[in-house]
Amino acid sequence: MKRRTLLSTIAAGALALTALPAAAQEVTLRLHQFLPPMATVPAQILVPWGEGLTEASDGRIVVQHFDAMSLGGRPGDLLDQARDGVVDLSMTLVGYTPGRFPRSEVFELPFMMTDPVATALAFWQMVESDFQDSEYADVKILGAWVHGPGVIHTADPVNTLEDMQGKTVRGPTRVINDLLSELGATPVGMPLPAVPEALSKGVINGTVIPWEVTPSVRLTELVTNHTEFSGAEALYTATIVLAMNKDRYEALPDDLRAILDEQSGAALSTFAAQVMYDYDAPGRDIAVAAGNNIITLDEAEVARWKEASLPVIARWVAEMDAQGIDGQALIDEALERIAANSAM
Repeated sequence: MKRRTLLSTIAAGALALTALPAAAQEVTLRLHQFLPPMATVPAQILVPWGEGLTEASDGRIVVQHFDAMSLGGRPGDLLDQARDGVVDLSMTLVGYTPGRFPRSEVFELPFMMTDPVATALAFWQMVESDFQDSEYADVKILGAWVHGPGVIHTADPVNTLEDMQGKTVRGPTRVINDLLSELGATPVGMPLPAVPEALSKGVINGTVIPWEVTPSVRLTELVTNHTEFSGAEALYTATIVLAMNKDRYEALPDDLRAILDEQSGAALSTFAAQVMYDYDAPGRDIAVAAGNNIITLDEAEVARWKEASLPVIARWVAEMDAQGIDGQALIDEALERIAANSAM
């Protein structure tokens, strides 16, 4: 009797253990990205987002953060790393893989972006309605956003359109590099981490980035002139995504996948855009405290830049049309969604 009771107890325990993983499976997700850990995106967006997942899942989802390309590769490899399962999650600028995600480029066109939060929501909405099944079919997009207004940072001041002539300026994406070329500069494409060395060695004498990211690369110590644009529209912005390996996403238990969905999507996209926009001010304050020269172009001068940028938009539409993509329809939809979201 004692032996039968013991066997029954063991059998019951075994059944309980076999049922446990389905009810309380724990998941660790490895997130790889290119920025240093103190930069705004990892410190103020990705880490809080991961902590939110852990809290919402009662500790069953844990995000491990690998910053500054610490798992190897280049920033342009990050989406492939998520696609291939080298990592579970990756955050990157879409434009670090030039021409590969053409639809997303609509948000990088000159003077397209007005409010970064409204624009980020428009980007996410178009990911949901189109881009996920077209250009992002190999990964699962969890968030899609843009940064605040792009600013020109140079060794010599840029007060007018003519001052761009002869300058060698780093740009983050092919669309923005096309814009720089149209404005008279010589564009150099490179990821953000390469900018400080390129400036210090004279490979470039300027760069375009938002204020938010300048502290992480100590930019205001490398150049002393910063050109902003008055008016609602920004010279440019860049598109950013958080991508997940599709198999890893689909293999999650239903309840954990629901938590991940709830913490991601529109909520993550608008949160990320707002945080980046909010951190523009502290970045700018550093330049002000250093006594750097901050130039704000008036509306009449900005109108000249808008006119000069029109060929960039026309070329992009023609390129999209050549690929069987209705570029003008994408522009119209993006503008409509941005306007609608701005009115919310």
